[in-house]
Amino acid sequence: MAGGMGRRMDGVDKGLVMLQESEMISWVIKTLQPNVDEVIINANRNLPDYEKFGVKVVADSLEGYQGPLAGFEAGMAAATTGWIYTCPCDSPMQSADLLPHMSRCIFEEDAEIGVAFDGERTHPVFSMVRTDLLPSLRAYLQAGERKIDRWFEQHKLLTVDCSDYAASFTNINTVEELQRAESEQGLHGH
Repeated sequence: MAGGMGRRMDGVDKGLVMLQESEMISWVIKTLQPNVDEVIINANRNLPDYEKFGVKVVADSLEGYQGPLAGFEAGMAAATTGWIYTCPCDSPMQSADLLPHMSRCIFEEDAEIGVAFDGERTHPVFSMVRTDLLPSLRAYLQAGERKIDRWFEQHKLLTVDCSDYAASFTNINTVEELQRAESEQGLHGH
């Protein structure tokens, strides 16, 4: 998910921000690729820059930066699989084990949507969603609704305990957080 306006980072497209000599989106792509059939980037600006990563890039079908659910809708419409996994482009420290863990839990419980919980709070943009829920999501959006939690609650939702992967949810929203991450030695995958 790279479709936001980057308000907290002075309007910069966060997925394209450099972190230790790689764009933040590249950290996420490299973490996900071994665990998925296809990576799809949801972006609403700088699409040619994102296309350089060699993955499918889709923009929101709704005008005007309508929020994460608009990105879910774009991803679900573009997906060729029964599920999508969503995560933000500004969380480069995501564990490669997070998605397999979430998948196991969700399939064991036969849920329609799974959302990550770090032991303290949920992270709705770290979710797995069945793509056959696309008509439901479109109807929700067309009704003018935008709250993720309210749409999730309309379906068989599982809150997945991901406290063993809590560092995965560290996101970089500000220049100060970027500077801190630049000095971290714990980044993986590159």
